[in-house]
Amino acid sequence: MALRTAGRLSEGLRLGWRTGFDSGLSLDYVYENRPRGITLLGRLIDRAYLSSIGWRGIRQRRIHLERMLRDVIDRVHTDGRPVHLLDIAAGPSRYVLHTVRCASQPMTAVLRDTSVENIEAGRRLAAAMGLNGNITFERGDGFDRTSIGSIRPRPTIAIVSGLYELFPENGPVLASLRGLADVVEPGGYLLYTNQPWHPQVEFIARTLINREGKPWIMRRRTQAEMDQLVRAAGFRKLSMEIDRWGIFTVSLAEKVAA
Repeated sequence: MALRTAGRLSEGLRLGWRTGFDSGLSLDYVYENRPRGITLLGRLIDRAYLSSIGWRGIRQRRIHLERMLRDVIDRVHTDGRPVHLLDIAAGPSRYVLHTVRCASQPMTAVLRDTSVENIEAGRRLAAAMGLNGNITFERGDGFDRTSIGSIRPRPTIAIVSGLYELFPENGPVLASLRGLADVVEPGGYLLYTNQPWHPQVEFIARTLINREGKPWIMRRRTQAEMDQLVRAAGFRKLSMEIDRWGIFTVSLAEKVAA
């Protein structure tokens, strides 16, 4: 009741109730990490909200993603191959756009999402960053193997971040990963995330809503389970980063030659 009443003084909580706390817009707000709200009380509530352990872990996950993405961009470029990025559940894609803007290598990026609101927010962000026409935002289902496999140009680096943790069944996850294996260039790379543990998972499930307006029930997969799905799809894991709380992992895999 407190989160739905006084909590609405917080900009972050108000956004979460409107779009879902797992939405791309909510995550983009968390990445900004700038408390906002109605009155001083609202800003204080927002500061407490943004300082929760889960959101601190999310921001550390972004740091790991950006660092790993920069490293693999350098690797692809050094190998003399074009850098084509694909994110199948990009949201507004702040961290990818930031990486593209700061990179010295030429590259293209296809950034997909199911939400028109997320896509439009991403386009506005790209325009504000002064990025040119090599960034493409489009609507697409991150679990549709055929749709993923038809994306062009074929990516040399694919990203799937924060998506699979939101869905309990492994079948759609494996279909998504196989779509990525279909489309990624031979010798290309996959960056993927996982959530093997979360200290607030029950509290979140009982109090917050997801992007569909339903209770936000997250799926915790062991890292071994997630890695097995990636391997079954046709990738070989190379490395992994994890935050100091053990909540979120970011892994790098290479597409295995057929």
